Amino acid sequence: MEIFTSKQLTPGQKLARGAARHLTSLGYASIEEFVPSRGLRVDIMALGPKGELWIVECKSSREDFTGDDKWHNYLQWCDRYFWAVDADFPTDLLPAEHGLIIADAYDGEIIRNAPLAPLAAARRKALLQKFAFHAARRLQRWRDPEFYL
Repeated sequence: MEIFTSKQLTPGQKLARGAARHLTSLGYASIEEFVPSRGLRVDIMALGPKGELWIVECKSSREDFTGDDKWHNYLQWCDRYFWAVDADFPTDLLPAEHGLIIADAYDGEIIRNAPLAPLAAARRKALLQKFAFHAARRLQRWRDPEFYL
């Protein structure tokens, strides 16, 4: 797994890193580009200390937001749903019923908490197992990259 510096990251990756760092400071573990279900790929899936699952979708521009029609499908895969944008993003475009994180490449802050919509127990169990498996596989690839060529 390649290590990137801030200069090598896209604007969306910078937002994801800053938002993930903030979530870490709150006691969450996160995985970027997580696939909760076939055909879906969320920017950040975060696992909280009590087993709660949050999705954070990062939008780096107006065009990035208006060109995305899949985000509605993510709502059924988390307990809370957040947008992460930078300080210059026109936040009035974002649906007010979701959480809001203002982030940059180094940190973020929750500006508006997302409402709780608890997952069903069976879906939570499946997602927790998938999260753990995915995290372990990423660690394996990082520790032994030649095996995964």
